[in-house]
Amino acid sequence: MTAARIAAAPISWGVCEVPGWGYQLPRERVLAEMREVGMVATEFGPDGFLPEGPAECSALLASYGLSAVGGFVTLVLHDPAVDPLPEAKRAVDRMVSAGADVMVVAAVSGQEGYDQALELDATGWATLLANLGAVSALAGAAGVTMGLHPHVGTLVEGPDAVRRVLEGSSVNLCLDTGHLLIGGTDPLALAREVPLRIVHAHLKDVDRDMAARVRDGCSTYTSAVAAGMYKPLGQGDVGIAGVLSALEGAGYGGYYVMEQDSILDAEPPPGGGPVADVRASVAFLREALR
Repeated sequence: MTAARIAAAPISWGVCEVPGWGYQLPRERVLAEMREVGMVATEFGPDGFLPEGPAECSALLASYGLSAVGGFVTLVLHDPAVDPLPEAKRAVDRMVSAGADVMVVAAVSGQEGYDQALELDATGWATLLANLGAVSALAGAAGVTMGLHPHVGTLVEGPDAVRRVLEGSSVNLCLDTGHLLIGGTDPLALAREVPLRIVHAHLKDVDRDMAARVRDGCSTYTSAVAAGMYKPLGQGDVGIAGVLSALEGAGYGGYYVMEQDSILDAEPPPGGGPVADVRASVAFLREALR
């Protein structure tokens, strides 16, 4: 394991695509702090966080010693009236132009935020699975790896939905340890069961009791994040070390992305705020994989 496989995500600094999510730190501070904690790569973050132009984007990242891993893309995949391929192609083209090679897809309902999920009927499931295959093929033809991201408040959230995707398609997964646990899937068991279906990893640690409140409908996802549901790696209940051991033992060679959602109400003082948790998580990851 080398530092070259540890990547960042702007959401760890509270930078998110959801309207009203919280105070959005300027990208110059976020990128500087990514470099400070030893990151060598980052996901794109929401639209507008990094420049759209590939040359400008690459130059900005390079000025901070970073490269682009890829990005998180939300697509409506279940609605027969919606064609997701044009939007998916725009995302793939951007990644190719910026030298990134991973597209992380979440199957969203079309509503804002992640506080309400939608139950699919048979037609919705058939459409979703077919579109997943089409988007994966589109990405693969361009040399980009697609990983479906089981995610709270999307159409693939809980164990039954994850199982349905695995059994009903050949698409691969982004293993997000936090969203899986919150949704009711054991990320370690999944990593051991289908290691060859995992092409990307988002590492989060989670307070299990707070996760259960979200799963049971006693708390919204957003309010739980704001209350500190996500912990630095090794300080929550996921069992990150076991997940890492399972992935490495199976030959996983992709990135480990520090992606622990946070919500800010104001800009923290220099040296304070989310960077402290990211630094602690990176130190834990390096030690666990030594």
